[in-house]
Amino acid sequence: MPVTFPDGTHHDGYSAPAALEPLRQFVNSHGGDDGPDELTTPASLAGWLQAHGLLTSDGGTATPPTDEDLAFAVSLREALRSLLLSNHDGDPPSPAAIEVLNAAADRACMSVRFSATGWNVCACGTPGIPGALGRLLQMVTDAQKDGTWTRLKVCPAGTCGWAFYDVSRNRSRRWCSMEICGNRAKVGAYRDRERQSAGA
Repeated sequence: MPVTFPDGTHHDGYSAPAALEPLRQFVNSHGGDDGPDELTTPASLAGWLQAHGLLTSDGGTATPPTDEDLAFAVSLREALRSLLLSNHDGDPPSPAAIEVLNAAADRACMSVRFSATGWNVCACGTPGIPGALGRLLQMVTDAQKDGTWTRLKVCPAGTCGWAFYDVSRNRSRRWCSMEICGNRAKVGAYRDRERQSAGA
């Protein structure tokens, strides 16, 4: 059933509200079963971040991205995928994933700022790739505050790992596609049961 988010954007079965959608797309830049990895060179990383409004024109374009930036961005992407996988069952994220997120926050010089209306975590004064990745972490903290974070998940099927936004009433959606990944899982479980019965 089509869903319109409070910000006016429409849900297509995968996408998140506009404020969270770049994060979902970042996780999906790995290509999964259906396509190539979008982050394979420092230049492709910079291009991706610019195209998604994360690397601003005053954000370090004078300092070209490096192989180290690329490797770190990919490690952050996989750490975020690990966190989204834990959103299925409420399991705690892996300590290794948390370590990568904290390292990204350090690189972006993220800090807490207080105002009359509360507090906000922000990436302050860091240009270039670290600042752009910090903006992704800002999306995580904002989503945790507004309650949308636990709806962002990744498909646990095989090598899929596709990020999607769960709009089901009880937040119980498991697969990116019930017709594809969900069906594969059902068929796999059926075959496992058949093998077990045959060996009994």
